[in-house]
Amino acid sequence: MNIQSYQDLITAAKQQHEPQRLLLVFAKAELPNGYTESQHNNFLRGEGGTLNPVLCVDKLPDEIAEFEILRAESEKTGFDWDIAFVSSLAGRGGFPPNSDEAEQPLKMMLAKIQSGMIADFLTFNRSGELVALL
Repeated sequence: MNIQSYQDLITAAKQQHEPQRLLLVFAKAELPNGYTESQHNNFLRGEGGTLNPVLCVDKLPDEIAEFEILRAESEKTGFDWDIAFVSSLAGRGGFPPNSDEAEQPLKMMLAKIQSGMIADFLTFNRSGELVALL
């Protein structure tokens, strides 16, 4: 399935042979330390900067079936974010992974994001739009 929206993501997760747990890392766009005037100007136009993870969570697709639910839950944490990175973890034997099983994959996901290795993840902005990061 070609995922074009958040709803496509939820639909695809529900259609998998084994139940899925979604892994999410929320990141805030910031200027890097020691930024230049050019970097600052680009950042003000919504270009460049760094994405610093601020929150990690795992959820079953039914728990966040609509993006508005996910956004509302994230706002309750008090952490501001600009981009949500999303991946999934397959269950076994007809059972979805539990949160304990998601802990290590979430740590690995976080490490990849911090290293700039983001090609494996879907990315959504605060409006729930799928975005491509360059």
